[in-house]
Amino acid sequence: MVELEIILLGLGDAFSLQNFIFIIMGVVIGQFVGAVPGIGPIMATAIAIPFTFVLDPLIGISFLVGVNKGGTVGGAIPAILINTPGTPDSAATAIDGHPLAKQGKHHKATKMALFSSVTGDTFSDLILITVSAPLAVLALKMGPVEKFALMICAFSIISGLISDSLIKGLIAGVLGLLFATVGLDPEHGTPRLFFGYFELYDGLPLASVAIGMLAISEILKRLSNARGKALPTIQIPKNQKKEDQQLSFTEYWSCRYTMLRGACIGTVLGAMPGIGSTAAAFMSYASAKQASKDPSSFGKGNLHGVAATESANSAVMGANLIPLLTLGIPGSVSAALLISAFVIHGIQPGPLLFENQGRLIYGLFGAMIIANFANLWIGQIGLRFWSKVIQAPESIIFSSALLLCFIGVFMATGGLFGVTVMLIFGIIGYIMNIFGYSVVIFIITFFLGKKFEQLLSQTLVIIDGNPAELINFPFAVFLLILAILSFWWLGFRKQ
Repeated sequence: MVELEIILLGLGDAFSLQNFIFIIMGVVIGQFVGAVPGIGPIMATAIAIPFTFVLDPLIGISFLVGVNKGGTVGGAIPAILINTPGTPDSAATAIDGHPLAKQGKHHKATKMALFSSVTGDTFSDLILITVSAPLAVLALKMGPVEKFALMICAFSIISGLISDSLIKGLIAGVLGLLFATVGLDPEHGTPRLFFGYFELYDGLPLASVAIGMLAISEILKRLSNARGKALPTIQIPKNQKKEDQQLSFTEYWSCRYTMLRGACIGTVLGAMPGIGSTAAAFMSYASAKQASKDPSSFGKGNLHGVAATESANSAVMGANLIPLLTLGIPGSVSAALLISAFVIHGIQPGPLLFENQGRLIYGLFGAMIIANFANLWIGQIGLRFWSKVIQAPESIIFSSALLLCFIGVFMATGGLFGVTVMLIFGIIGYIMNIFGYSVVIFIITFFLGKKFEQLLSQTLVIIDGNPAELINFPFAVFLLILAILSFWWLGFRKQ
């Protein structure tokens, strides 16, 4: 048990002026790179890590945490305003956020995204601070069989809820899994479907596929519909009602159960290594739609849809640190980058971290809470700026977004090959949208494809290829039964 004196000293370090300034800088940078399609907080964190070597360990790590937290808020801005997600997990936010923006309620949608993001993040941080060790142990008790069943359940719910047609949803999901097989076999290391391009040995770049399918396809569609007219990106109705221009406390409070559900989903999934914020956002969205009394309103501009996704993907940030700090196991790419920052400063995450570096850890906890308040304050200032920018003619906005996509993907993938892949998937996404196939389902299954394949291989080894052996894994059986029921309820009942 860490002594109270150590806790107070750590919190005192967090509130020092120098640490506070670096947290603010991190949040500002995070919100900016999150709002630029293709860059994202992960790449910004990777670039910033070497520069933290000259800083005090707490200040350097607090700065990186600020970048990550700011990025979760920043990614929702272009997703809502121009239907161009800044980060993959904000794609779920665009489902209801952009329809709200097209109704002239962009202020309401972006503020809901900001407030629910900070709410989910704060909830997750409080869980991390209070019950991090027990949660990490619980998450690690889920073996490959249970995680495989969880993914099957998630795929069935997502396919049934997000797509208007069950068949088209399944086709989009299978296509995502197919493209995820490009590159080295995760089990044997055998190259597959690389067609002589060594750049594909590591698989199709996620940034290229996600930005191409989600951003480029939308930009192409919007530019093709411009027809030479210099129209604003968002048509704000004249004589707009005052309540449409702001988010009231009543509207925020009406989403409290949705945000709580999303925060819980994000915290649980974030504590499980390898699941990630993208899966958490879509599972939370699916859960909110299923629990709604009016599920048909989702996808047409429902505030609950924005609250569900943003609270979940932000809650993953704090929960990712649960296995990292207590067991030394990173739960995501951003957590893995933080591990490298710890190692640079000669600190080894693991079970002895609280005993040997208690002051640093509680200083980090204090910095995370500060970053949440900074996110809220800076976010409200930033929203005014982005809302003004987005009223420029769409030919300028989307041309600029297209240029930023090129720059972001070029930097993320290290060359023009990634840009070429982005353009190819932009065309694929454009065609899929025309014929009514869900791009969102494709991205989710593609994103989780390699992990899904790896868990399938491990599951087959564990049960020795005999499905009857699943009876020894009751939680996995429960999840598979839930998947079948959701497949029937959300699919065939809808036909």
